[in-house]
Amino acid sequence: MPGDLHCHSKISDGSLGLEEIITLAARSGLKYLSITDHDTYAGVQRAVLIGNRMGVNVIPGIELSTFNCKTNKKVHLLAYMCDLPDRLERICKITADARKKAANIMVNRLVKIYKIPPEMIVKRSSGSTNFYKQHISHALMDCGYSTEIYGSLYQKLFGPNGLILAEPEYPDTFEVLEEIKQAYGIAVLAHPPVYRTIEDIDSLVSAGLDGIEVYHTRHTEEQTQLLIGIANKNNLLMTGGSDFHGMYNVVPTRLGQAVSTDEMIMALQSYKKKIAKEKAAV
Repeated sequence: MPGDLHCHSKISDGSLGLEEIITLAARSGLKYLSITDHDTYAGVQRAVLIGNRMGVNVIPGIELSTFNCKTNKKVHLLAYMCDLPDRLERICKITADARKKAANIMVNRLVKIYKIPPEMIVKRSSGSTNFYKQHISHALMDCGYSTEIYGSLYQKLFGPNGLILAEPEYPDTFEVLEEIKQAYGIAVLAHPPVYRTIEDIDSLVSAGLDGIEVYHTRHTEEQTQLLIGIANKNNLLMTGGSDFHGMYNVVPTRLGQAVSTDEMIMALQSYKKKIAKEKAAV
């Protein structure tokens, strides 16, 4: 049975709670699931326990936001099954602080344009470890300024040269990749076409990248086949996931809409055993 190894809960920028997502996974026939919330491990242990109760194998995961200073691009790294997740706490705190700083700037700019109480934005982010653009847009929608999370108002505020846009400063991609390796985790490049990072794969492989997310709801068939070829050429792991955010997806996206096959998950598990042997030999 397949598994969705990329989705987000309320703990970061999704709209559903952990139990709701895992219940949905069980009803969708998914045997494996990884809730890869942005830059936080806050819900991992609880998700594993809920998964055990519902018959869903929850693979511990996280999606780390990084910036490649060499190419001036955002790079998202998925980290799975880290033995020492505490190694990533410093990186997560740096990102959380940067995101909060950017969010405060955006909210301060927003309230000068729209008569919306900041407390309404705080309420929409309840349960999250931070503020996201979706929370601001949700509050604006509830106040009658828009009828959708995304759309013309979202683009006006957060698009290129957006009226209130403030981007966080993310940690260096190669530093984060090294921290994943030091945590004895598996580092997978998330949705390469989304941030135009396909051409960066060679340098990431040289730095220790373990795999590529080849199946994703925003990949075309041509892009998927290209990524499969690159993965095979470099002997990399392959994964797949929907990048489910509930109502906060840009386009309607179902949990399990893109998945990791049985073979991919078995390869991931075998690779983890290899890492465990290497760790024991140190």
